[in-house]
Amino acid sequence: MKVKKQKRHRKTVRFFSVCFGFRQPFKVLCDGTFVHHLLVNNITPADTALSNCLCAPIKLFTTRCILAELKTLGASYSHSFQAANKLTTARCDHEKRKGADACILDVIGQNNPEHFFVATQHVDLRNKLQEVPGVPLIFALRNALFLEPPSSFQRQFVKASEEKRLHMTEKDHKLLERKTRGLLENEDVAQSNDVEGLESLDPGLQVHNTRKHSTGKELGVKDRVQFKRKKAKGPNPLSCKKKRSHEKPNPSSVKESKGDNIVRRSRRRKRPRRDKSIAGADKDSK
Repeated sequence: MKVKKQKRHRKTVRFFSVCFGFRQPFKVLCDGTFVHHLLVNNITPADTALSNCLCAPIKLFTTRCILAELKTLGASYSHSFQAANKLTTARCDHEKRKGADACILDVIGQNNPEHFFVATQHVDLRNKLQEVPGVPLIFALRNALFLEPPSSFQRQFVKASEEKRLHMTEKDHKLLERKTRGLLENEDVAQSNDVEGLESLDPGLQVHNTRKHSTGKELGVKDRVQFKRKKAKGPNPLSCKKKRSHEKPNPSSVKESKGDNIVRRSRRRKRPRRDKSIAGADKDSK
């Protein structure tokens, strides 16, 4: 079951990172109920537990309104207030103090510009945030953490945004029409200038409109696909053996002088060999 849960969580994280631009380290906005549940069920340290849930590094955040609400709950939530006070405080721009749910909804806004993961145990708050695009939700059951899959509203929002990207808007269509008109006008002006220049050189010359009567051959476009026939190639010269010369080499080396073009032959002087017996007698006489 743990492997299946990790696969579901990775799939959900990939959905939000690809479709809504979430980047690591992920920001997790925790409310008081979630912090209290972690302490009661001994899910500590919270950052390692959440990083294991999301399979990525994280940063924990809270708000001033959440801290103020925990402080008013009394001594039973004193440990939760101390733990939440150690988290990074996210900026909430409201003059008067609000409730935790209203503060989180105000920070998230209409499209979650800060890319927060919201960790809460409030079911009503989770149902409200499911109708906001780009808000992943985290909740806890006993000693286990769960990442909710994207809602049907979020999936439909992603599908509609992809279809908008594929189709051209009216503004883009008008810009394209203006550019095409300008290009056509420039081509007409250039063609008229060429015609006037030819008529000035030869007034009896008839000029045809090549734009209307242009064919595929003139543009260099072939009507049918032409296949190249493979020609017979010779053998690879590296794989062939070298031819052996059957002529006998001359024992005498021939030297040619380049300046006089005269062939000179070097002759070796043949000396008579003495017999071994005569050579031994000469050594004994010495």
